[in-house]
Amino acid sequence: MELFDVYPLYNVTPVSAKGIVVTDEKGQEYLDFYGGHAVISIGHTHPHYVQRLKEQLDKIGFYSNAVQNPVQEALANKLGKLSGCEDYNLFLCNSGAEANENALKLASFQTGKSRVIAFKHGFHGRTSAAVAATDNEKINAPINKQQKVTILPFEDLAAFKNEISKGDVCCVIIETIQGVGGLDQPSQEFYQNIASLSKENGALLIADEVQCGYGRSGKFFAFQHYGIKPDIITVAKGMGNGFPIGGVLIHESIKASYGMLGTTFGGNHLACAAGLAVLEVIEKENLIENAANLFEYFKEKAAAIPQVKRVKGMGLMLGLEFDFEVAELRKKLIHNQHMFTGGASDKHVLRVLPALNITKENLDQFFDALKKELA
Repeated sequence: MELFDVYPLYNVTPVSAKGIVVTDEKGQEYLDFYGGHAVISIGHTHPHYVQRLKEQLDKIGFYSNAVQNPVQEALANKLGKLSGCEDYNLFLCNSGAEANENALKLASFQTGKSRVIAFKHGFHGRTSAAVAATDNEKINAPINKQQKVTILPFEDLAAFKNEISKGDVCCVIIETIQGVGGLDQPSQEFYQNIASLSKENGALLIADEVQCGYGRSGKFFAFQHYGIKPDIITVAKGMGNGFPIGGVLIHESIKASYGMLGTTFGGNHLACAAGLAVLEVIEKENLIENAANLFEYFKEKAAAIPQVKRVKGMGLMLGLEFDFEVAELRKKLIHNQHMFTGGASDKHVLRVLPALNITKENLDQFFDALKKELA
């Protein structure tokens, strides 16, 4: 049997990694400024993370959600305290797409409605309703297009008012800072307006924080920069530092009932140990503060490069916009400078999504390499 060929691959074969350094089978080291799509939040093979997983594996790795699991409860408690979202309840699953599927389903349960409002260039996953809310025709199959989704541009408040007032919208889903789309984010005024209009019209607000959450923006959640309070928050990626885990934070005003949501593997002992380790490192090493501080340093360094049109994003969820397509630049950074970076659907944006514990010295290395390839 061969692999189903859906991924265009770079000719790099990592065999080990530590911190920001990834090593291939030939012994070549690469600096990872992409973190596997913003997944690596506390650095590769962080000692505390590895220890936590090994200890848990020696005890019990998995049992289903038919029994008590104190590790789940510890994770929910820690997440509530660190994020400031103690008035939410946690449903655990396995990925960002699964988190968004459950969030959309829950919103439909809660409101009795079925239409979703999403936004241009947003990405919410590749499955069912999540991909229907994703602005990418290429990955939407006919079965996905049966979902009722209206996709609107940012900052067009008149269009939003027109759609939300029709009375059939169960939820509005925002990727607070867009990832794959190219680090777009609207104004605070726009987000506050859609939050209040959603509430007025009986629709729930879902903040998709799968990529931009977990400290990456310089606050625990990116929506906290905007003064809004979503009804539902979805998380994954950096939540497990590479271990598959996702979650849905559900405001306590939304009541649960047995069977309305469910999963076999979600919230297993090993996944929760990984999730706890990430939160413990974020807290102990002040990684949210580090992300906020390095954002300022990143902007200073980028300002010295004339080819950079602007810096997009915030914290350590960043993009550099150029007046040319960056695909060739990414290849040069990998093969000449041995650095991983990311692309976007906006082909002029180079994405930078490193672990939250990188240093100014690491950013100096990145910008030195970038200057060499732009010279």
